[in-house]
Amino acid sequence: MSGPTQTPVSTPATLQVKVAAKRTEAQDICSLELVAADGGTLPAFTAGAHIDVHLPNELVRQYSLSNAPSETKRYVIGVLRDAASRGGSTAVHDLVAEGSTLTISTPRNLFPLDGAAPHHLLLAGGIGITPMLAMAEHLAATGGAFTLHHCNRSQARTAFVERLAAAPFAAHSHHHFDDGDAAQKLDIAATLQSAPAGTHLYVCGPQGFMDAVLSAGRAARWPEERLHREYFGAAPTAKADDGSFELEIASTGKVIKVLPDQTALEALHAGGIDIPMSCEQGVCGTCLTRVKAGMPDHRDQYLLPEEQAANDQFLPCCSRSKSARLVLDL
Repeated sequence: MSGPTQTPVSTPATLQVKVAAKRTEAQDICSLELVAADGGTLPAFTAGAHIDVHLPNELVRQYSLSNAPSETKRYVIGVLRDAASRGGSTAVHDLVAEGSTLTISTPRNLFPLDGAAPHHLLLAGGIGITPMLAMAEHLAATGGAFTLHHCNRSQARTAFVERLAAAPFAAHSHHHFDDGDAAQKLDIAATLQSAPAGTHLYVCGPQGFMDAVLSAGRAARWPEERLHREYFGAAPTAKADDGSFELEIASTGKVIKVLPDQTALEALHAGGIDIPMSCEQGVCGTCLTRVKAGMPDHRDQYLLPEEQAANDQFLPCCSRSKSARLVLDL
């Protein structure tokens, strides 16, 4: 995610919505059109925003809003059925139907457009197209300069093809398929090299794709403030040699032990410390906690490298400790 804050993200308010439509957008990808359960307007959002969706199996997952931010009557999300799902994507595909009522959070944006950028380069991998669609809608409506590239394994797995083809910004959009001929595949380095001066890059998609894009940006000496990213999932963080460590609550002196098979967040909750949470993967930043002493073992995708190096905050849902004890500013 781009531009992490230095304080924990507050838990957003919730509202009730109805699934007005559920559509198959591509192989293993569906979209949900959500409207207010009372028929009214929905809270405004900005391009790049996401919502927390409370699913029927009691899981909470984050999904980017893909429709135009100018719309006030609906939210549209896209969901990939992930073979490695921990239950979120399968719940959307198998348990949520047209007419279902869901609890969602109000929108929040950890992946905003930079309004001062002279040009925006939107690079999406797979289902990472969802926030980029809202960005493209906003930029097209406000006269912002941009180019959108969408990379997929195949056309059959490419969501929102018809929507992009019919959009007023279709000429700014390009598809790339892994199983297509070499000429149409995305050359990341060449794309960055040909971008107008001062361009800001936005990337969302599978971690391998994002790593390749960000590495190319850094190799081309693009400054970090022009490299914006949003992860929609994180790789498993548990390691075979994970050991126990202690968490000290600075305000009370209480010490909580974290066991090898337990996350710091689980230990805090078991110890009666109320820490807000959402994704539980080190992606959303909801549980961000300040550290007063000790050395965190950062395993998140939320903090920027320089913020991790400062070691004054960590994500207890996934990160651990290199020192025997962390003192938390709680």
